[in-house]
Amino acid sequence: MYHLAGHPNVISIRGAYEDAVAVHLVMELCAGGELFDRIVQKGHYTERKAAELARVIVGVVEVCHSMGVMHRDLKPENFLFVDQTEEAALKTIDFGLSVFFRPGQIFTDVVGSPYYVAPEVLKKKYGPEADVWSAGVIIYILLCGVPPFWAENEQGIFEEVLHGKLDFESDPWPSISEGAKDLVRRMLLRDPKKRLTAHEVLRHPWVQVGGLAPDKPLDSAVLSRMKQFSAMNKLKKMALRVIAENLSEDEIAGLKEMFKMIDSDNSGQITYEELKVGLKKVGANLQESEIYALMQAADVDKSGTIDYGEFIAATLHLNKVEREDHLFAAFQYFDKDGSGYITPDELQLACEEFGLGSDDLSLDNMIREVDQDNVSHTFPPFFFLLFSSGCSD
Repeated sequence: MYHLAGHPNVISIRGAYEDAVAVHLVMELCAGGELFDRIVQKGHYTERKAAELARVIVGVVEVCHSMGVMHRDLKPENFLFVDQTEEAALKTIDFGLSVFFRPGQIFTDVVGSPYYVAPEVLKKKYGPEADVWSAGVIIYILLCGVPPFWAENEQGIFEEVLHGKLDFESDPWPSISEGAKDLVRRMLLRDPKKRLTAHEVLRHPWVQVGGLAPDKPLDSAVLSRMKQFSAMNKLKKMALRVIAENLSEDEIAGLKEMFKMIDSDNSGQITYEELKVGLKKVGANLQESEIYALMQAADVDKSGTIDYGEFIAATLHLNKVEREDHLFAAFQYFDKDGSGYITPDELQLACEEFGLGSDDLSLDNMIREVDQDNVSHTFPPFFFLLFSSGCSD
């Protein structure tokens, strides 16, 4: 990150301090919220604004690549606004998976987040072109509110990334400009050699200042979908945690012992170093970047460690999650008064217990966004809808 110091759209390091346990980084404060949350909050959104955001995102990618840096984990959650003002700068964060690369160098470790990972990453043979794919996925979502490739579980998402058809027929795509479609199509070519480079993306007529992007509002459904997509990812992680903590001893046989083995100091929290050592003990041959990605995915409350509930949630098999009694237990956790309904106030209370603020989940609109027909507030439809939404992270 020191190589990118001074760039207006890259988070800056204020200082680094080391003690006997860890290295502590002091980062620039970004109090303006995540990219998607800001768009939804403003309510008015045009193709031209999407093009402006695309310029910022791909501009960071271009600078990184020009300095021989590959980010490898570009996703909306890694773009934050500095403050709440209209002119607030958008900052790229979380360079934990970033690496230096040489021209022609091939990487093989599978890292990134399911919706945004490039097909060549899944094939374990990739270079910086993978960042352009991830940026293309973000732009696709900026334009229509949902990711281009999705399914009900992680493996299904990977299959779609590798073989799925890019959809430009469903609403709102018929009303979106040909320039936008052309750009996204060329950023999401599966052959990385044919894919646009970051520099070529910035020269595309739709992206350029005063270019082809029209200044007409996008369909209001785009904002609704974007809000739902962002919020459901977070709520699903919370529900998985609740399910994990309600499983019987028999159902988590072996996982409890594994947690104890990895938690070498018996603190009840697994640190990154403990995870690294523990995985090696059980014969997992993972690269450091892959271990970091595991840590990021499991650490729901972003505390920097994995507690017992997070560990069990991260290691559950999906067939356990889908059992009706487990879903019912999770529903009862959120339904604090036993009314058979989950209200925004109950979600607020659950979020506080998980260390999340109301802004993280857009609570006032969450249930309405998930359930457009107002029939799924009760169990089991609400949680069946949650776990079939394809919103795993």
